[in-house]
Amino acid sequence: MRDWLIRQGHLIDYTLASLRRHGGRNLGLFVVYGLLVFALASLSLYAGALRSEAGLLLAGSPEVVLQRMVAGRHDLIPPGYLEGIGRIRGVQKKEARLWAYHPDPQSGAQLVFMARPASEVASGSVMVGAALAAAHGWQPGATLSFTDYRGQAYALQLASLLTPASRLQSAALVLVSEDDFRAFFGYPAGHYTDIALSVRNPAEVPNVASKLAAALPDARPIQRDEMLRTYEHIFDWREGVLLTLLAAAVLAFAIFAWQRAAGLSAEERREIGILKAIGWETGEVMRMKVWESLLLSLSAFAAGFLAAWVHVFQFGAPLFAPLLKGWSVSYPGFALTPAVAGLQLATLFFFTVFPYTAAVLVPIWRAAITDPDTVMR
Repeated sequence: MRDWLIRQGHLIDYTLASLRRHGGRNLGLFVVYGLLVFALASLSLYAGALRSEAGLLLAGSPEVVLQRMVAGRHDLIPPGYLEGIGRIRGVQKKEARLWAYHPDPQSGAQLVFMARPASEVASGSVMVGAALAAAHGWQPGATLSFTDYRGQAYALQLASLLTPASRLQSAALVLVSEDDFRAFFGYPAGHYTDIALSVRNPAEVPNVASKLAAALPDARPIQRDEMLRTYEHIFDWREGVLLTLLAAAVLAFAIFAWQRAAGLSAEERREIGILKAIGWETGEVMRMKVWESLLLSLSAFAAGFLAAWVHVFQFGAPLFAPLLKGWSVSYPGFALTPAVAGLQLATLFFFTVFPYTAAVLVPIWRAAITDPDTVMR
């Protein structure tokens, strides 16, 4: 075992020297290789992080959200709307909710105002997400001024900052008391935005939704699983669009890598012939070239992946965010929580490192089994 490790160390030393001798050509391949890994890894990391944020956001959401529809548009829930159908079997809890969108003049984003009980948010107070507070320079205890539905200033004191598991959830969230909410938006008493229902048994959620739709013809029950599937389909579609745009770059790299691996130069053939002439075996020559391709591809993969990590989680992926987020223009900026799955990393590694490494085997084997004198001639 010790002799084998020593032999591999010598092969690596020779391989590194060979890479330095052909530095210009290998540098060009390294740059192209790294840029391809950077683009694919950025897309994969950003889409995966958004999926993770969406999963955290919806994990604590109610199993069914009931909305009232009038002329095909979402309308307010009137007093006694849900009580009219009585108790629904399987439903643990019903909560009438108050929430609304409100534009932020400073950032141009759409904030989400939501009313909470007095036990959580006192009248005259407000709670906002940490990302939103940082963007505006707000600190707990400060007095915030918003413009209400009449165009007048409405002052609220910042009680504390929200720190939920999902940064996506708190980036645009503003929590106020019910009294402040109704006064701010001019909501009539007894009316609500929608109704959230908690179902004890997840298997009963479709049945509960069907009962609600049958009992309330003007209602639209939305299941949590439907929202999750919608997020998945949106992210899959947008990721597919970007992959289609990158397909030309991937194809160009594949052709470039194949020509680089398959088309050995005269200098490389002569080098192989000299190695065979001084006693190198075919297996040793092939191992040396495999080490060369592995060192090059692994270095490019590591550099491209590291650059993608910085691009996504430090700078917010400015190259891909507008298309993948979709609502980036109307949503406050927020830092993504890194989320990398093992399968995600393995798939990226397989489709970038393995093809190039495998492509070098056939031409190297052909040159290695040829008579040294013939190769050098």
